[in-house]
Amino acid sequence: MVKINEKAPDFTENAFIDNEIKKISLKDYKGKWVVLFFYPADFTFVCPTELGDLATHYDEIKKIGAEVISVSVDTAFVHKAWHDNSPTIKHITYPMLADPTKRVCTAYGTLIEDEGLSLRATAIINPDGILKSYEINDNSIGRSSEELIRKLKAAQYVSTHSGEVCPMNWKPGAKTLKPGMDLVGKI
Repeated sequence: MVKINEKAPDFTENAFIDNEIKKISLKDYKGKWVVLFFYPADFTFVCPTELGDLATHYDEIKKIGAEVISVSVDTAFVHKAWHDNSPTIKHITYPMLADPTKRVCTAYGTLIEDEGLSLRATAIINPDGILKSYEINDNSIGRSSEELIRKLKAAQYVSTHSGEVCPMNWKPGAKTLKPGMDLVGKI
């Protein structure tokens, strides 16, 4: 099982990207922030709403030095078929990782074994390959790209501002906290 502030499990799997199937590894992204965006399966209902919104925000995510990799248990050929047939998915330019062996979902603790599908999960990994944020949702609950970007920016901020922490709903430019005895009982 993955743990916060520990090395994220590496993988080397096929991905559908740039209208091709290519092998990618987490280690290929060393030096960048990475968002792993797990979802149950292609050709479903909530998934295209999430992946489409993520595609809309992808340029913003890249501008802040991060990469997105979506992950499902489908093959790369199924990703291509979905991309070719769905107007929403057609806009995706980030890698769509194929995990038909379920190795990645198992390593990250997202696999629903009796269904052979992944839970909705989001992992934020820093440039050194360390897991900084991890969230799992029931498959009936869609996620927010805006909240994901806020959490990514908060993780980036605290990584460069030692001793500071980001309070609830923090956004860039807002006040942070410096934990210490002087704050105990005063917040």
